[in-house]
Amino acid sequence: MILPSLAALALTGAPAAGAVAAGPPGSGGAGVGAPTPPPAPPVPPSPPPVSPLPSLHPTVPGVTAEIINGLAYAPAGAPIQVQRAIWAGDRIRFKPYVYAGGHAKWNDVGYDCSGSVSYILHAAGLLKISKDSSDFMTWGQSGAGQWMTVYTNPGHALIEIAGIRLDTSAEQDPHPASGSGPRWRPLMTSTAEYMARHPVGF
Repeated sequence: MILPSLAALALTGAPAAGAVAAGPPGSGGAGVGAPTPPPAPPVPPSPPPVSPLPSLHPTVPGVTAEIINGLAYAPAGAPIQVQRAIWAGDRIRFKPYVYAGGHAKWNDVGYDCSGSVSYILHAAGLLKISKDSSDFMTWGQSGAGQWMTVYTNPGHALIEIAGIRLDTSAEQDPHPASGSGPRWRPLMTSTAEYMARHPVGF
């Protein structure tokens, strides 16, 4: 005999005692949903690319040197002695002006005008003993050279190499670099007060 209460339960489809109610769709069938995973940590931005350091022997195509951010680039079409002279100037372009600097020793704490010229020519293999500006007035051959020219007088000396000049003086430099020592500068528009000399063959 079926009791009236059990019959009513069977007809209504109510869950039996102890049954677990189904959770909402997508909850895995459990009454309590699965724990939500924590959010992923933010991805840090990529570091900016690092600019490579300038080469110790920078070059540009052609036969004319270029000054880029104070650094001289030797022309790839120039003789190796010309390139070495320019790269030597790059090594001392931040040195301060020191009277007689570059005469007692090649690698000095600073350079004067003729000491700078001597250092460059020595690095190119074109000078064995440093000279002062008066000495340069009788050095090498007279006149401007094809690749290098020393402009000198009793009080000052500078050198022009492949279209640029290394000079401790900022004369005729429209945008002079800071400091008092040898710096790369554009060609001078006038050298009338100087004597021009050049190394033999250059």
